[in-house]
This record gives sequence, structure tokens and C-alpha cells, in this order.
Amino acid sequence: MTPCSALEKLRPRISRREAVRRMLLAAGGLALSEHLSFHAYAVPANARAKAVIQIWMWGGPSHLDTFDPKPDAGQEYTGSLKAIETIVPGTRIVELLPLTAKLADKYSIIRSMTHGNNGHETASYIVQTGRQPGGRVVYPCAGAVTSLFRGYDAGYKGLIPPYVVLTEPQGRFDEAGFLGSRFRPFATGGNPAQTPFAVEGVVAPGITTQHQHERRELLHQLDTLAQDLPADPQIVAATQAENMAYDMILGDGAKVFDLSEEKPEVRDRYGRTKFGQSCLVARRLIERGIPYVTINYPGWDTHKENFQVMRRQLPEMDKGYATLLQDLSERGLLDSTIVWWGGEFGRTPKVMWEAPWNGGRNHWGKVFSAVVAGGGFKGGQVVGASDARGEEVKDRPVYPADLIGSIYTLLGIDGTAKLPNPEGLDTRVLPTADEGVKMAGQLKEIMPS
Repeated sequence: MTPCSALEKLRPRISRREAVRRMLLAAGGLALSEHLSFHAYAVPANARAKAVIQIWMWGGPSHLDTFDPKPDAGQEYTGSLKAIETIVPGTRIVELLPLTAKLADKYSIIRSMTHGNNGHETASYIVQTGRQPGGRVVYPCAGAVTSLFRGYDAGYKGLIPPYVVLTEPQGRFDEAGFLGSRFRPFATGGNPAQTPFAVEGVVAPGITTQHQHERRELLHQLDTLAQDLPADPQIVAATQAENMAYDMILGDGAKVFDLSEEKPEVRDRYGRTKFGQSCLVARRLIERGIPYVTINYPGWDTHKENFQVMRRQLPEMDKGYATLLQDLSERGLLDSTIVWWGGEFGRTPKVMWEAPWNGGRNHWGKVFSAVVAGGGFKGGQVVGASDARGEEVKDRPVYPADLIGSIYTLLGIDGTAKLPNPEGLDTRVLPTADEGVKMAGQLKEIMPS
């Protein structure tokens, strides 16, 4: 067992009770254990993007085996996979992504992402917050920041919390950081490829609608505190949260997760896999105004038998990812929705052919790839480059804060805005010069003019 597989087994799983608790905290805006002062945030009229779908490649996918192939580097580096041309002249990706290759005009590839960190937890924190780990402050990730500036405090009134993870949280770090539990994502649990999609804490398998109504009535009969103090502010807030939660269970809120409303051929296009159907649910969430959705897509920590895993998982990813881009485009949603693909790092360019790895790749934070589409990002471009073997940044280093800052700009989030901090510290959306975080600047090459 590798250290990463051991960590995978230790990854925390949330219970149904915890899922309900998180949903209530998010839906009702209850932060009883927090002591932060939140303000109303206006969404700028000129914001290009309304939402983000983040496809988080949990474990770190190989850049050489996805969007930065090196066909001339030799088998020591390329293994058995070949490169294919995309519809953008001169841009090649790996052969197992043929559908994605046909849509290369809709996305841009960043081939010079870098941070130099090879630890899952620390690298995940860097990529999703733009900060270095180990300091006094634990910063919120991009999803939590978006939830602050585009969620309830900015006028969002949806029944579903503004930051959703399909289907389980990473367990790598606290996504909300010092913002607290109110801004943690609502993780659905379950598997959308199954029918019905049993969302943890929302749809309980085997419990009828009538049974849910009876449970609620019994709860009200037993809740004498609410009967005695109906005007108490905390009771009022809890009642509002309960009403929203039950609407998620019994009302319109639950319908977004009901994929039986989709035509069978649409579901087939996405692929009847957990990832494919998660992409479909993400599109449905975006249609209903949810500002940030993360698809947590595990299985990319390929220390062993990397190429066998690639041949199994890349066709699944290709179908779901390409269909998501095409579907968003056909529905007029891609222009206002950022689709951000990437993981915490890349993988060692030189293949480990010896036992017990048998063609595996280790962690590689020196250079890796990310892909962005929609929401104002230009398509058909390549930003930066790695060297001939994919070992180092050759041209135009891009740091996580550069990419996150570009996403915030398109969302209309001011990078210099202050984040509410429980200790009263001067914490900003993006790192300031005195924090010592490496930044090369926003991605002007693919930003709107």
C-alpha cells in the first residue's frame, strides 16, 4: 500500500446527520459558533461570469497523459499513449480525449502551472486558495470566497446552498477556512448514476413523502422550546432553515437532483457513470442559479499502473467533460459559466517502469496543466509551456493565485476586497505583496479585451 492509498482510506466520510447539519447552516445562514461580521455584497453589472463549475481531478492527473503530451520525449516519458491533433492547429492532446479534441476552440490550456509542492494536502490548499500553507491563517478556497460574494450576502435566494460539491468533499483541508461553517460546501453524497439519486441528508432511500411529513409533524410536537419562544431570533432562524431544508426534501429544491427529468439520450451523451452524471447535475445546478459547483473526481493518484488507469478513466472523463462544454454552449450558458479543470499537481514525467510501480507516476508540482473554458475566458489558446520532457516550466510560469485571480475578475469579485476575519486580521481576497506569495499576474492572454 502506498502512502497515498493509506491516506485515501483515512479520508473522512460525512454522515447523513453531518450532511443535514451542513445544509441547515448554509441554507439558513446560521453561524452560531462564528463571530464574524458579514456585509451585503453587490454583484457588479459588468461581471462576465455568473457561475463556476470546478472539475477537481482528485489526486493529481498526469499532464503528459492529458493536455500536455510529449510525443518526442521517448517511451521513458510517454509510455504507450500517443498525441492527437485538436481542431485548433498546432494544439495536441492525448489520444484518449477525442471528443475533447473536437471542442478545443471552446477552452484554453495552461501548460505552465507551478507551485513546486508535492504533498496532496498542501498542494490542494495552494491550488484552491492561492496561498502558501503553514501560516497563522487558514484561508478559504475559491468556492467559499465565491459563496461569500455571490451567495446569500449578495442577494442569492436559492433553496440550494450556493456552494455545492458533487458528491463528497475532498477531506484535504477545510474549504471554508476562517470564514467558518456557513461557507463550507454542501456535499451531496450519493451517486447520480443511480436511480433515484439519493442525496445525503436530502433524499433518504426507502422513506416515502408521507413518512417525511409524519416525521416533521412529530418533530414539531416535541419541540416545546420553539412553541414557548416563537419570536426568539435563533428560533426564527432555525425555523427558516428547517423550512428551506424540507423544501429541499419535499419541494422544488429536490427536483434539481432528479435526473429522470432529463431525456435518456441526454443522460447517455454524458455517460452513465458517476462522473458523467455529476456533470449533468452540475449543469442543472447552474441553470438554477447556483454560483459554484465542484465535481470532486477521484482516481488520478496513479503511483501504480498509470497507463491502465488512463485507458479506463480518460474515456469516461472525455465523454462527461466534452458533453458538459457542448451542452452549456448549446443552452447559452457557457458564456456566463467558467469551467475550471485541474488537480493539485501533475505527475512525474519519467515513468517508473520497475516493480512495484509497473508504469506508475509520482507527484510533480514543478509544472502541470489546468484548463479553463467559458465565463469570458477565450478558447483555442495555449498559455505557457513546459520543457521538452514536461519536467520544468519553459515559458510563462502561472501560479495558482494568478489563475484564481483571473476567475475572480470574471466573476466581478474584487481581489483587494477584505475578507471578514474572526480575529480582525487584514485578510484580503487575493494575496498582497507583503505575503510573499508568488504571482506573475492575471491571464491577460485569455481574458476578454
